Amino acid sequence: MDLTPTFVLLLHDFRSVFTVPTHRTFVTLATGWILSARQRFVTECIFSGGAVGQGHWCRFHRFFSHAAWALDSLCRILARVLVAHFVPSGPIVLGGDDTLCRKRGLTLYGAGMHHDPLYSSKALKVFSWGHDWVVLCLLIPLRPWAPTKVFALPLAFRLYKNRQGLAKGQRGKKRPPDPNHRTRPQLLVELISLVAAWFPERQIVVCADSAYGGKSVLQHLPANVDLISHVHPKGVLYAPPPPRTPGQRGAPRKKGQRLPALEAWADDASQPWQKLTFDQFGLHTTLLVKTQQALYYKAGKSRLLTIVLARDAEGKRPDHRFYCTRLDWDARTILAAYANRWAVEVTFENSKQLLGLEDPANRLPRAVERTAPLALVLYSLIVLWFERAGHSAVEFPYRPWYRHKREPSFADMLTTLRRLSWQDKLASLLPADTHQQIQLASVIEMLARAG
Repeated sequence: MDLTPTFVLLLHDFRSVFTVPTHRTFVTLATGWILSARQRFVTECIFSGGAVGQGHWCRFHRFFSHAAWALDSLCRILARVLVAHFVPSGPIVLGGDDTLCRKRGLTLYGAGMHHDPLYSSKALKVFSWGHDWVVLCLLIPLRPWAPTKVFALPLAFRLYKNRQGLAKGQRGKKRPPDPNHRTRPQLLVELISLVAAWFPERQIVVCADSAYGGKSVLQHLPANVDLISHVHPKGVLYAPPPPRTPGQRGAPRKKGQRLPALEAWADDASQPWQKLTFDQFGLHTTLLVKTQQALYYKAGKSRLLTIVLARDAEGKRPDHRFYCTRLDWDARTILAAYANRWAVEVTFENSKQLLGLEDPANRLPRAVERTAPLALVLYSLIVLWFERAGHSAVEFPYRPWYRHKREPSFADMLTTLRRLSWQDKLASLLPADTHQQIQLASVIEMLARAG
């Protein structure tokens, strides 16, 4: 089996990452991964890619566990292709977050107990065994074929490993702490630094939630990177330090007067609220906002930040304080950019449900670190392919209960790619304008269904 030629051209962009035989294996696995309607085990990808009997099946397993290619090199080419097409100029807006892929098996490399936000509630914290991936995505808003949606395209990945875990094959025994252990914020900084080095001449803005808003990220940003995140509810803000007076002795002050806390600032009548109405992806509401420039000294030291206090006009949500390291952005721009971060959650859901992000069953270290990210790489490539060629071929099935659909979901993009790939292979089997051709089209449509 082959994918439609317009998509295969995208896979050829990565030829410099692999040797010639390894690139052929990469194309076969990518083909099987996309066409498979079952779990994305390596053997299933061999079958779906039409490669059964083409050499020993171990070469496909060894592609992930032993082959000489680097995931970061593949991500660098992916990032350059995505940025060149979607963001040729202006700031590059990224979204950072982590996601849990549930697994089984105590001897699985890199697995551990992690907080499971899907099963947890405010009253009960649930932990699940699996892999936790820190992912950096390119945020793409408002395409002509989807004017109300935002897409988050993954372009860099790191596997987070707990500081301690079970030793291989020894139930109940713990291995000593890893001296090279890195936290999730440290891994995100590593990914941000990678992307900043790939685009040294571009300004980058990263949107991340409160887990990545502390000093471990804010104090280690590259020079061409800005950050939008949360101020901790109990975080303390300070005014900028006052200028030195003539003849003043001693070291200069590092911070000014302590500013009111969240509740006191919200109740301060001397600074009126500004009403902003949002009707965009991830944010459909009216907010009351206040802004000021201040120091979030515990997290950012002497770096001056734009602070935005946001209150839901209907009183359904608690007040939040956001900060942005870009001093020239106003409250609307900051909140609109942060709201686009919700697309990262949509990407994680689609990658798990439609591309089998949680499916790979590899156990060796290099295989674990390189197999699951293939699902995220293919997610970005499918959206890029749809932007270039697929949007003109999308077809929405007739549903009398859903007649007003105008914008494609990721499931529609994947279905379109599968349908065109099957049509290229099977349409020439029967003469045109025959009853059998109509039946074949129905079969192809059922084969291509992705959701």
